[in-house]
Amino acid sequence: MMSHEKNVQEIDEEWMRRALQYAVEAEEVGEVPIGAVLVHEGLQIAGSRNRREQAQSALAHAELDVIQQGCEVRGSWRLENCTLYVTLEPCPMCAGAIVQSRIPRVVFGAYDPKAGCCGTLYQLCNDERFNHRAECVGGVLEKECGELLSDFFRQLRTRKKAEKQKHTQ
Repeated sequence: MMSHEKNVQEIDEEWMRRALQYAVEAEEVGEVPIGAVLVHEGLQIAGSRNRREQAQSALAHAELDVIQQGCEVRGSWRLENCTLYVTLEPCPMCAGAIVQSRIPRVVFGAYDPKAGCCGTLYQLCNDERFNHRAECVGGVLEKECGELLSDFFRQLRTRKKAEKQKHTQ
């Protein structure tokens, strides 16, 4: 008899596709395309995108938005039994917020060689010196997440180069 239950990888990919939708929304308004969703016991309780340019705030990361929303929905700063899905490996600030909010599991798409703190540069979420640790799963839909970011920055460089040439003529 075949099981109709989804395996963990299928579930992670499904939620990462939802996070990618938020990343595309960010790109559509000129933000770096990063999206995140927070899932509690199989249900999305929060979703957001990068809003740093819009808010002119270094704190307007998608992960921080969903953590704040999740705390409001849950009525607690402890986000136990939640999984955070994000299209780019969390930075030090976001990894710290993950530890502080007690999120037990983080799933991310693209690795971040410049700021990644869930395995690339540091293992903040798994550092045994903290009183809470989160399981980190990287590379889920990595190609799709990475290409979205690469395309965005390629287009941004092309626009900036064209503007510079326009002003030097």
